[in-house]
Amino acid sequence: MSLRLILTRHAKSSWGNPGLGDHDRPLNGRGRTSAEKIGAWLAARGDVPGAVLSSTSARTRETWARMAPAFADAPEPRWEGALYHAGPQTMLEVLQTAPPAARVLLLAHNPGIAEFAARIVTQPPDHPRFDDYPTAATTVIDFDVGAWADVDWRMGTPVAFAIPREL
Repeated sequence: MSLRLILTRHAKSSWGNPGLGDHDRPLNGRGRTSAEKIGAWLAARGDVPGAVLSSTSARTRETWARMAPAFADAPEPRWEGALYHAGPQTMLEVLQTAPPAARVLLLAHNPGIAEFAARIVTQPPDHPRFDDYPTAATTVIDFDVGAWADVDWRMGTPVAFAIPREL
């Protein structure tokens, strides 16, 4: 059995209200559109997540809310406080506790998600923006293992990478 990870950075957030704390910043207009584009791209590929692990921030919650309508049976996310500005090791530990779904979407923040993406794959996809992992960047990664608990560094094979501006 193989597992598929959909690794998505939150879409572009708004800095329009300086009184809001970082955790509470929503998406801006471009971010809302980008999240919808990524959801549609995944759905068109048939990459419908069976489980979602997401940071608790407003921008990750809204990113998922904008992506979810693209999927007929969008799962309820498991909101993970540990993913808020998490480093790559924490992201790996959260992923290893994912429910037994063949496709899991992990939604988090930079800079941790860029480092996580670079470390989880056997080789990076051939794309100039993979290293900086811009907002709403999404990598689809396959693992030749039977359980999320068995996923470890340098085990993933990148299948696709997209950024909203190219969709």
